[in-house]
Amino acid sequence: MQRQSTLYRLRHLLLWIGQFVVCAVSVFWAFQLRFDYYVPPAYKRELYFAMLVWPVVKLAVFFAFGLSSGWWRYVSLPDLMRLTVANLAATTAVTMITLFTRPAGFPRTIYLIDFLICLGLTSAVRISRRVMLELAASLSRDRSTGRTLIYGAGDAGVALLRELRSNPAGPYHPVGLLDDNPSKLGATIQGVTVLGTGQQLGELAKKHNIETVLVSIPSASGQQMTSILQQCHVAGVAFKTIPSLSRMLEGNENLASQIRSVAVEDLLGRSPVSLDTRRIEEKIAGQTVMVTGAAGSIGSELCRQIARFHPAVIVAFESSETGLFHLQNEFRKTFPDVKLHAAIGSVQNIRRIDEVLREHSPAMIFHAAAYKHVPMMEAHMFEAVENNIFGTWNVATAAGRFGVGDFVLISTDKAVRPTNIMGATKRFSELLILALGDSATKFVAVRFGNVLGSNGSVVPTFKQQILAGGPVTVTHPEMQRYFMTIPEASQLVLQAFTMGRGGEVFVLDMGDPVKIVDLARNLILLSGLRPDTDIQIEFTGMRPGEKLYEELSHLEEGTVATPHHKVRAFTAQANQLPDMRRLLEDLRRAHDVRDPYRVVLTLKEAIPDYTPSEYVLPKAKVAYDSGPGGS
Repeated sequence: MQRQSTLYRLRHLLLWIGQFVVCAVSVFWAFQLRFDYYVPPAYKRELYFAMLVWPVVKLAVFFAFGLSSGWWRYVSLPDLMRLTVANLAATTAVTMITLFTRPAGFPRTIYLIDFLICLGLTSAVRISRRVMLELAASLSRDRSTGRTLIYGAGDAGVALLRELRSNPAGPYHPVGLLDDNPSKLGATIQGVTVLGTGQQLGELAKKHNIETVLVSIPSASGQQMTSILQQCHVAGVAFKTIPSLSRMLEGNENLASQIRSVAVEDLLGRSPVSLDTRRIEEKIAGQTVMVTGAAGSIGSELCRQIARFHPAVIVAFESSETGLFHLQNEFRKTFPDVKLHAAIGSVQNIRRIDEVLREHSPAMIFHAAAYKHVPMMEAHMFEAVENNIFGTWNVATAAGRFGVGDFVLISTDKAVRPTNIMGATKRFSELLILALGDSATKFVAVRFGNVLGSNGSVVPTFKQQILAGGPVTVTHPEMQRYFMTIPEASQLVLQAFTMGRGGEVFVLDMGDPVKIVDLARNLILLSGLRPDTDIQIEFTGMRPGEKLYEELSHLEEGTVATPHHKVRAFTAQANQLPDMRRLLEDLRRAHDVRDPYRVVLTLKEAIPDYTPSEYVLPKAKVAYDSGPGGS
């Protein structure tokens, strides 16, 4: 460490000596040029004065402008602009000093000549150093390996190219760029040529022995990314990408270190979420925040996102001991400054809920605990009612009793015109919290579609099937779903809750629906395999409670504008609380005697557009024919 410190000080000293010499040389040549290479004896004293004093003054100005370090390797146009301003300020300083200290008659043109020479020399030294370093990096690289095309000659592509060229030890050797803008063809950037468009990828990859294509188009749509993926697959080259520009700015690592494999999220073309972080932090900072279902996919990501906004405590309420254990360990490593209290408990246990609220007095609750798998809930109707409806009621009413300021229900697009028990129970839960609107607690719901990568969702299932060699099973060739990423969903939940006045159902912008079979094909391609050749796709038929298309809002719901372009609010006439209490009691009685017919009938009364599935209806009919409790 001491040796490194000594070397650093020596290098710094040599740097200043070098700059002093450059400034002195510029003064010498300014005099030489002014007097046609013969300085009259009368001016030699002024020459010696200027060669000794002007460099000292200039170095002081350079130091004030921060030019004492970082001038060798990464010089760029902004650096040269700053250098120009610094030289101009230095020339002004030496001019003033000379005018006040030297005799009249000092040739004024010397100031201008010195400025031009000094600017040229200081710029040349910096540029030549960078050129030498990049030339050395280029010569030291094995050009037969790591041959790479960068797809995208915009700002991100140029920044990536610059970093790759400055790192000769890296695995990528850029030999060309691709861009779909014809006006860029043939242009040379950082010594690398734009060779062609994406349509020429195959022939260019073969011609230049390309191994990898780095996709550097942060704004690419899902369709564009899918097309590039298919072109790379046909060309037989590896493909990777970089994160969005906003995520690059958030990270502390350099751009080259953020190169990653193309993920299914890239193929959806989800644009980065822009949050009003000030409003979120105003609500969360210094507060105790409770998250139910905290170890689930959405619940755990909510905890991570909340941790960014400096809460006093996060109360992670969860029935899964193992999941809560892993979440607690993750927070100790990732968020050591955030206090997370792990509270084991079930939303079905009113006494336990009261204990946790009494102990921690949360200012807000995000209720993410729910059973969510559609076919499984069709077979477990009573458990779905008990957890999704009774559990929501337990937490919501406890929030009111203990003076919680905000209650946010995590809902789903399956609550719209539901055709399954899971969707119906979530819609019933929405109606319950909307009926609680006349209270000190603000009750809102946030509704979104399928979340990529969540536990038990289609993407992990497909990946497991591909890993096993197939087949990949899709229920129906026309099946479509809305998708978003877990971080995006969680961030927009936080954004929506800052807008709530109470009584709203917020719907997140899900973009365009995606065909499940297209998702399966893209995942197979991402695995480096060919759909229907290496991995077969089989259609198994729709499962109980499923429908081909999901919706995000009821037609009768009215749209309310929100400050965020990715969040819409729907308001509908809320049911009266006494009516919802009566329906809730009807459900309890049906649940207690295990009467599926009465459960379906009560759900249908509360949700007129609920259409029970062909799996549930026969069970309800058998129960009806058998009499109460006959099932």
